[in-house]
Amino acid sequence: MSTKTPTEEDILRPTEGFSKKYFVLFGVCALALGAFLVAWMIQLRDGLVVTGLSDWGSGGGVTWGLYIGAFIWWVGIAHGGIILSAAVRLLGMDRYMPVARLAEMLTLAGLSAAGFYILVHMGRPDRMVTSVLGHYHITVNNSPLVWDVTVITAYFVLTATYLGLTLRYDISRLRGQLPSFAPQIGGVQLPDLYGKVYDVLTLGYTEKEDEVIERMVWWVALAIIIMAPLLLHGGVIPWLFAVLPNYPSWFGAIQGPQFLTIALTSAISGVILVSYAFRRAYDWDHIITDDIFRGLLLWLGFFCLLFLWLQLQQLTAGSFSPTVDHATATSSKFSHPMYVVPMMMVVGVLAFIFSTVLRPSLFSKGRAIVAGVLVLFATLVEKTYFVLSGFWYPTFSIYEATPGDYFPSVVELLSLVGTIGMVVLFFLVISKLVPVVELHAVEHLRGDHGHGEHEPAGETAAEPEVET
Repeated sequence: MSTKTPTEEDILRPTEGFSKKYFVLFGVCALALGAFLVAWMIQLRDGLVVTGLSDWGSGGGVTWGLYIGAFIWWVGIAHGGIILSAAVRLLGMDRYMPVARLAEMLTLAGLSAAGFYILVHMGRPDRMVTSVLGHYHITVNNSPLVWDVTVITAYFVLTATYLGLTLRYDISRLRGQLPSFAPQIGGVQLPDLYGKVYDVLTLGYTEKEDEVIERMVWWVALAIIIMAPLLLHGGVIPWLFAVLPNYPSWFGAIQGPQFLTIALTSAISGVILVSYAFRRAYDWDHIITDDIFRGLLLWLGFFCLLFLWLQLQQLTAGSFSPTVDHATATSSKFSHPMYVVPMMMVVGVLAFIFSTVLRPSLFSKGRAIVAGVLVLFATLVEKTYFVLSGFWYPTFSIYEATPGDYFPSVVELLSLVGTIGMVVLFFLVISKLVPVVELHAVEHLRGDHGHGEHEPAGETAAEPEVET
């Protein structure tokens, strides 16, 4: 049980200096992102022919592949992350307050990776200007791609606003302890670049606004919770597939809730990994406690159960007196390793989580990390299979005899490595600039330990939680 009292110095530790491990990790991630950028340049030069993708009637007839599967995966991680953070504020889940901002930052990083995939899959980035933005008033009415761009942009703005509002409180109180960066070039002293960022984030700040900001953040959180099932990973993204009757693997109203459960399982797994990385790097066992990991693991089990239940509904509907095309699409799920293996992984994770409830001694942070990695891998593979199976088993198989099959090319695989590197780089950079744990979380934990100073007005200390 941790008895150490959290302090402001604890959450500022990531901003203090650079270690060798930091530079090594930064270099590895930069290399991963650089390798993909080189591969993307090759794709821009030679065209999408360098990928495993092809038009119907050539090479197996798969026009969407890993690019779209990874796009859905990153969007799911992003949407689920901000849902977790919004639930902390709306439902009073103070237990998870120390990881709420990490979830918000994961949302921004995941949306950036997802948006990057749109550019990559368009073939030519200039089409974003000439075809999408230039004729937005027309394309927004009939283009699924523009629906994607619209909801991702809206969610990015909401999340950035949500994060920016909460940062004002922290930066205004910790400004004197935050780092500065004022380089010299040619003997000329440049302004403090970090300070300029802090000035923008706290522009016009006064303590009188704290209560107003709290109400604004609450309403933004409510908007996020409402938008998630209606427009985002429970709405627009699955609608791109669910409303197409010629693709039995995609068609159906169940795709909305199915996508939402995948988003939440992926996001909770991502938060577990990111939280563990910061806890280990900065000795935050008294801030990001074992109790938080236990709670996140239980929530992961709950959404894994929903995920498997919705999969069962689809397997049942596709197996009991189905139409011919639906039967063909469903039968592949019982034998294709891209579906069977991910399902077995999720079942295994769910069995482990259930066993920790019956026997708490089976829980460990290492096992929670393994569970998170397995779920992330499973959801990525399952969503990629979901995209592919629609083209493999359409209602009208007019190109069924066309030779060839789809397998991700090196360029596509590097895109996945590169975007993971980009997300890690995002955390490495932003953790040096602003606190990744809310000051409110420290104040709340300090209140639990019997120290009431700095406690926000209008809040009372919650009952102490037992940390294992």
